[in-house]
Amino acid sequence: MKKINSTISLFVLLLFFGNIVAQQTPAKAQSETISIIGATAHIGNGTVIEDSILIFENGKITTIGPKTTATAIGKTIDASGKHIYPGFIAPNSTLGLVEIAAVRATNDDNEVGNYNPHIRSIIAYNAESKIVESMRPNGVLIAQITPRGGTISGTSSIVQLDAWNWEDAVLKIDDGIHVNWPSPFTQGRWWLGEEPGYKANKKYDTQVTQLKDYFAQAKASLQSKLDTKNLPHIAMSGIFKGTKTLFVHADSEKSILDVISFSKSQNINKIVLVGAYEAYKIGEQLKQNNIAVLTSRTHSLPSYEDDDYDLPYKNAKLLLDAGVLVAIQNSGQMERANARNLPFQAGTVAAHGIDKEKALQLITSNSAKILGIDAVVGTLEKGKDATLFISNGDALDMRTNQLEKVFIQGRTISLETHQTKLWKRYSTKYSK
Repeated sequence: MKKINSTISLFVLLLFFGNIVAQQTPAKAQSETISIIGATAHIGNGTVIEDSILIFENGKITTIGPKTTATAIGKTIDASGKHIYPGFIAPNSTLGLVEIAAVRATNDDNEVGNYNPHIRSIIAYNAESKIVESMRPNGVLIAQITPRGGTISGTSSIVQLDAWNWEDAVLKIDDGIHVNWPSPFTQGRWWLGEEPGYKANKKYDTQVTQLKDYFAQAKASLQSKLDTKNLPHIAMSGIFKGTKTLFVHADSEKSILDVISFSKSQNINKIVLVGAYEAYKIGEQLKQNNIAVLTSRTHSLPSYEDDDYDLPYKNAKLLLDAGVLVAIQNSGQMERANARNLPFQAGTVAAHGIDKEKALQLITSNSAKILGIDAVVGTLEKGKDATLFISNGDALDMRTNQLEKVFIQGRTISLETHQTKLWKRYSTKYSK
């Protein structure tokens, strides 16, 4: 009897624990037409429609415009005095690849080796990550899942943030390969007895040559008629054919200029700079070469003592003024949990010199264009996925970003997370 009781107790405990740690069940497919009326619609391309009507069915937007231009059908949501936005997009993210940084078994963002173009981050993506579900209450509904480490980190993919598994989550699979360009400078590592401060990287030219040699080897391998197949080189074929984007992570002015020369010598047409801290210094060259930029994190400190104190805040504006296609990414310390603050980073950019709707584009339409998914998401337009949300106020302001309804591909998404459960629990602590 004691053994039976112990077994029952263990089962109940496991059931209780499972209910605590599991993510919500993904939403069911849209089954009825939904009309949202009366809201201020922020299209995501700079256009704003007051007193709008938005209709979607079977996961796609069928109508968007002033309320007087169409009649509501199906289930009607009165959003008068509220705002509609397209789902925000988080590029260059490790969401779903790391759950607890201090627990090695949950870290799957970095593969052994230096040249890993064939490593596919999407295979390791955990659709049930509790961090992933915490993005949705702030409107972050799409992410580019990106590997880290090495010279060539691997291949990224783009997902929507409500799915049973990675197969269900995928919006665009294997969209690009990520290269960490060598830095022309090194910083003194005190733990190795080196003097602090920036110094010239004496190995820079050698490291760049090695990277160029790898690209040359990959080209030669792909053109070879030998039966032997090299998986890393095969993964590179999309870069040379123009079907994949080459995302180059580089920050210094010299690095970026060398990347431009490299892209020309390799005849690579689809290239995006990631981080690109000093890209504002050569905006004209980037525009001329049609190179887009995913800027370094807005909410960060200047990198150098002689930088303007607000350079990270106005970096995007400086690039926009030069005619460069720009979006915001959030890599850095605590990047996964911090990704939920993406809309507030756009709000900070808006507070430092650009129009609020242009700032919105930095996390919607611009991101979609750079990632090559603008045909299906990024703006509220007819024919695109109904991936959107209703906010009680300005979604770029943390004081008024209060989401009421969220839809991903027309599915009604739960806004409940581990954080909201804790908030509800502790909000009563001092009210008694």
